[in-house]
Amino acid sequence: MRGNPRVWLLRRLDEALRARERGLRGDALRRFRVVMGATSLVLLLDLIYLGVIFRLPPSRQASQALAVGLGLLLGGGSLVLVRRGRSSQTPALLLCGSLSAGIILATLAVEQPGAVVHAANMLAPALAVYLLGARPGFAFTALHVFHAGFLHEFVHSGFGLTRPLFSHPETWWGNFMGCVALVLGWALSWLHSTASEEARRELEHALRTLRESEGKLLSLFESSDDAVLSVDARLCLVMANTTAQGLFREVTGGALRPGSSVPDQCPPPLRAWVKELSTQALTGQRMRGEVDVEIQGARRTVDVIFTPVWEGERVVGLTLFSRDITERKRAETKLGEMHRSLLDVSRQAGMAEIATGVLHNVGNTLNSVNVSVNLVVERLRATRAAGLERCVALLRENASRLCAFFTEDPRGQQLPSYLEALALQLSQERATVMEEMRRLSESVDHIKSVVSMQQRHARISGVLEHVAVPSLIDDALRLHAVSFERLGIVLKRDYASAVPTVLVDRHKLLQILVNLLSNARHALLERTGEDRQLTLKVARAGARLNISVSDNGVGIAPETLHRLFTQGFTTKRDGHGFGLHISALAAREMGGQLSGASEGRSHGATFTLELPLVAPDMSGPRA
Repeated sequence: MRGNPRVWLLRRLDEALRARERGLRGDALRRFRVVMGATSLVLLLDLIYLGVIFRLPPSRQASQALAVGLGLLLGGGSLVLVRRGRSSQTPALLLCGSLSAGIILATLAVEQPGAVVHAANMLAPALAVYLLGARPGFAFTALHVFHAGFLHEFVHSGFGLTRPLFSHPETWWGNFMGCVALVLGWALSWLHSTASEEARRELEHALRTLRESEGKLLSLFESSDDAVLSVDARLCLVMANTTAQGLFREVTGGALRPGSSVPDQCPPPLRAWVKELSTQALTGQRMRGEVDVEIQGARRTVDVIFTPVWEGERVVGLTLFSRDITERKRAETKLGEMHRSLLDVSRQAGMAEIATGVLHNVGNTLNSVNVSVNLVVERLRATRAAGLERCVALLRENASRLCAFFTEDPRGQQLPSYLEALALQLSQERATVMEEMRRLSESVDHIKSVVSMQQRHARISGVLEHVAVPSLIDDALRLHAVSFERLGIVLKRDYASAVPTVLVDRHKLLQILVNLLSNARHALLERTGEDRQLTLKVARAGARLNISVSDNGVGIAPETLHRLFTQGFTTKRDGHGFGLHISALAAREMGGQLSGASEGRSHGATFTLELPLVAPDMSGPRA
């Protein structure tokens, strides 16, 4: 016998059982082991006792041989049932019966006092309670109590004929205490069995709950598309799901080995990285990182999350969640490229919108210049300056006799009044020409103003600067001023006093304003009637500045209101669906928000641009 005697004994008992019984778990297996061990021990004791029976007095040999024979018979039957039966109840009943019968028959053959209080009397009740339960155990206990308290004394007193029953008080008192000890032994065995049963049930319930939780956890691990690993505080692998094994096999060509260090199993380029993040996660921090790995000759990007596993206030391990994010990275790259392309398109669209406004206003102003120039030319053609030339020629002809010419010649007499009328006419013509030249100068100045404003705003976007919003709105209005006047659109400005400046990209804000004014102009142009109004409002709302553009144009249908800022959506016949979408993106990039509202068709619309008074973080996310 080497090693632990308990392990050796259990192995021998299991070898004596059949494979079916050895496959049992818990109390069922333990009961079979106890029945096999106790029966074997009782048979061994019976055989030993059988060898010493012939040394007893002849009067006791028959009864002792009967007791040993009965014990061997019942014990042998118990062993047969253990080997062939499906339950331990019947072999246990035979075992307890053989043990009780042997003890009772053996003690009945002994007349001396105290035989019935031998310690062997306690074996049968204790085994019966454990193997059969409390009630069968009490039946065997009652049998031994009846034997110790009455049967033994009744038999050895010659059924009360040889001597009176209980004639020896010390014997009677000892037998009585033996009965009490038997009952107390049964009670203690019952309590122990009950406590063990409750503990067993609680343990089975806990094990069942644990198995269910473990099954759910394993199911969750296996159903996840992420690679999931569980490691202990020494970074040794506890378990890994199928996805993790597959990913590891693709990266290294081998399998993850439970119980081995995870960093040591990783490829050499990743070991230091995994160990560093794992060490930081073991301090209680949730770590996350991205790493490039080579899978089947292709470079892939893997996102790994290191989550601490807490037991009370200490970290006992880590859970690693890993996911292949290569496609997401590619999508993000394409999305970034599309975003940059969209910004370029938006800038070009904004430049085109502003250029269209500039050309439109310059064209309208040039029309006024052409009108003024034509009027000046017509005035000059119709001038009376030729009459003055004729007067000068007439005076030159009569230079030698001017006095006679003015007093005697009828032409000379009419010349002063003619010169007076001519001077008045030339003065009127001069005033008219001067007025037209003034208008021409104003038109030229307006052209210069529009071009100068375009040059001032046509700078590289992305530069933050303090912008006076009312002034920028007036600049945007100037691009549409002639159109508004020609269409009869009444402008209303409602600017709050002491409007603070905002730190924004001037080009983006101007682009949004021009787009909103252009949309309002189209909405008012489609409106029937002459009462066309456009209201511009600037007001402060807490830490934000609100710019509202309201018109009483055709309005917006409720079913299309939620699609206003969707790319490609437009209600104009010649629209491209970029304006509002790009304006909303620009507002978001400036840390603001663009929203639209309308009560329905023919009820006008209001677009509100909210800008933060504190400059947003324009640096963007860092990789």
